[in-house]
Amino acid sequence: MNDLPDSKPVMRHRILALRDGLIFDERREKSLALATHGAEALGPDISGKCVAGYHPIRSEVDVGVLMALLEEAGASLALPAVIDRETIVFRAFRSGEDLEPGGFGTLAPGNKARQVDPDILLMPLSVFDEAGNRIGYGAGHYDRAIERLHARQICPLLVGIAFNMQKVPSVPAEPHDVPLNAIITESGFRWTGKEA
Repeated sequence: MNDLPDSKPVMRHRILALRDGLIFDERREKSLALATHGAEALGPDISGKCVAGYHPIRSEVDVGVLMALLEEAGASLALPAVIDRETIVFRAFRSGEDLEPGGFGTLAPGNKARQVDPDILLMPLSVFDEAGNRIGYGAGHYDRAIERLHARQICPLLVGIAFNMQKVPSVPAEPHDVPLNAIITESGFRWTGKEA
């Protein structure tokens, strides 16, 4: 028996296979519960802040309802757009506006949309632990985007978005990894103890 901990790619593959096994109705129900928890936690202080979400792909949590609730509470919204294989930027949009292909199967505001710096970043992920360590999808888009924001002294609140089934006891963190400040799942919102 191998007692070595799983590598990040192995964890990612294993947990995404579990997530892909959720039927559509389960994903929708869990996404709605997550939206309720997220709106209750973030809504009271959201007015005037910019929230960057994402357009879901594959079996990701759908944050559309959460974003709409935060917009109703006074937030402005943004979505990531892939501008080359290495870089994502965040572009402003409003609920109901037309989107176009944004790279990697997502939808995003078009080139004419204003580029913004988010105050809160809702981040899809493949795996997380209670300490706020996360595993993305391996391309590093969010890591590089956060690094660019930090280089400009912009430190958005990093909120991981996932289903409970994506939690593991421990994610192998590396020195360059930036932990999440909070996590929202279908069972609630929780702070990780990491300051923004």
